[in-house]
Amino acid sequence: MSLSGPLRSPSREPIPIDARAADHLRYIRETMERAGEFTGVPGWGGVAMGLTAVAAAYIASLQGTPARWLAVWLVEAFVAVAIAAPAAATKAHRVNSKLFSGPGRKFVLSFAPPVVVGGLLTFGLAHAGHYGLLPGMWLLLYGTAIVTGGAFSVRVVPVMGLCLMLLGAAALFAPGVWGDVFMAAGFGGVQMGFGAWIALRYGG
Repeated sequence: MSLSGPLRSPSREPIPIDARAADHLRYIRETMERAGEFTGVPGWGGVAMGLTAVAAAYIASLQGTPARWLAVWLVEAFVAVAIAAPAAATKAHRVNSKLFSGPGRKFVLSFAPPVVVGGLLTFGLAHAGHYGLLPGMWLLLYGTAIVTGGAFSVRVVPVMGLCLMLLGAAALFAPGVWGDVFMAAGFGGVQMGFGAWIALRYGG
């Protein structure tokens, strides 16, 4: 028995490109932008670091020798790291991000060089007896680290770094006795203010 005509598959209508296509593209673009940002910068951890910095500034101002003053701030640096590291790891885990891959790795690699330079300059300046230059140098390089690392984070992070750099520049030209005031304002006030903003706007 012959067929009257060739077999034909049911007709398929072309898939229309409707108004939802723009929404899909917008969603994809926003997802890619979020994937390119490191969102693990700890807000509440920054607030805690700021509080310890204010306490350290007060304790340091009571010390009778430059060596003891430096020791107080070195202890504060270790305390700040002890606060920041677990706080960043916890926040990164909560937002399904990773500290050492993708944007997190870029943040760390950009943040680390100014901090390392700051450590080396601390040793050199202290050895030469130029303790009065340390507050300005610390604020400048820490601010630089936050600006460079913040290029891979949310926009408010590099703004915080710029504020710290401005304070550091002012501290370099201010009398040395004002060093602890600038440190309390930068590592304390700026850190707490921006830390609270990050915590409230970007999930802790």
